[in-house]
Amino acid sequence: MYIPLSYSVVGSLAGLAGVLVWRVREGRTAVTAKKILFPPLGMATGFSMFIVPAFHVPWEWAIGAFLIGAIVLAYPLLLTSTLERTGEVIMMKRSGAFFSVVIVLAAIRYLARGYFDSILSIEQTGGLFFILAFGMILRWRMDMFRKYRELTARMPAFSS
Repeated sequence: MYIPLSYSVVGSLAGLAGVLVWRVREGRTAVTAKKILFPPLGMATGFSMFIVPAFHVPWEWAIGAFLIGAIVLAYPLLLTSTLERTGEVIMMKRSGAFFSVVIVLAAIRYLARGYFDSILSIEQTGGLFFILAFGMILRWRMDMFRKYRELTARMPAFSS
């Protein structure tokens, strides 16, 4: 299946713009446990793609992709986003570098995809990048959840 480069570029840029807009909107509301935990849970349903044989990749590659996402690519997200208590709520505070990190990660993914598409099928490349992204999101969200629990443990009980 051939997809023209221009479609791929436009699709990638539209996806990136969507992620950036979502992050801006998300950053304006209080953080809750559900807002932290639901994205990786929802994303986990994507593993159902591996039921289809065309998406199968060797276990070693899948583990490697997950670890690269969780160890290498999650690190900049961990450095550029923190939770802070504002009154009675917990808010996400992002450094000015957060969006730059997201753009650089998207560029790395786009450029690497060109290489992987030359040695793997489109489905396998998509599957590996999904696993990589899942590792990155899972580690970032688990770290945020740990920090959220620490901050809420120190909050006085709300009394009405």
